[in-house]
Amino acid sequence: MKFRDALHAIDQPNVLHADVTTPWRTLLERKHFSDLSGNNINHPNDFGHRLYADVIGALFESSNDDQLAGDEPARALARVLLMGDSISIGYTPYVKTLLQGKAEVIHHRGNAGPSIRGLVHIDQWLGDRQWDIIHFNFGLWDMYGWEYLKDDRSPAAYEMRLEALVQRLKMTGAKLIWATTTPACPAPEISMKNRFSSEVIIAPALEQQYLDAATRVMKKHQIQVNDLHALVQPELEKYAIAPDNVHFKPAGRKLLANQVAETIATAIGELVE
Repeated sequence: MKFRDALHAIDQPNVLHADVTTPWRTLLERKHFSDLSGNNINHPNDFGHRLYADVIGALFESSNDDQLAGDEPARALARVLLMGDSISIGYTPYVKTLLQGKAEVIHHRGNAGPSIRGLVHIDQWLGDRQWDIIHFNFGLWDMYGWEYLKDDRSPAAYEMRLEALVQRLKMTGAKLIWATTTPACPAPEISMKNRFSSEVIIAPALEQQYLDAATRVMKKHQIQVNDLHALVQPELEKYAIAPDNVHFKPAGRKLLANQVAETIATAIGELVE
């Protein structure tokens, strides 16, 4: 912490430092070190790298709020909000690159987590901007629980909350695109095992109940579906970090990003027409 405090001394106009130490220490109060480290020694994993990116990105946001809010030169670009958990956080940087010059792509701050969290924070994530397209998902947290392990996350409760979330999202007037939930891992999920001493395996039949619940809501409201589950399921072993991890290797994140970007680009073209 002394090194962190010393670095604050360099802050001055046009000179800032990215304080990763503080959020990292805060996360370690709630997470096991293995959840953040790629080698259990000194290298961050994908989640840790995203933390670095978020901290650095926040510096640019705070120094250029006008452009982030959509003022020139970005006014002519479609405004796209990506909403979801760490899966969407993982593919967001690639989507931004793929849609550069076509869209201003923003992922709300933080992890959307389960639909429970979504109902609490949806207004905050939407802000007061006029979004053209909202690409969204909730699902893995509803299945696994994590910090929400004791809440009612049944498929029926999940469907009811999705209905409420969709009703709120429709009020924005944006084109809505639902991303199906990427596959549950075949082995006991590692962070549930390490952090909560609980060996959780989501059976295919139960997973399908969640997928079907979401399908019913989206069909009812005629919302376009981007089927990311079908995209990665056939080659899950190839793209998943491990059999006990719901996250993806870089190649998997790029695969997801390509389909997300293509889907959004098509939607942008339809809006222009």
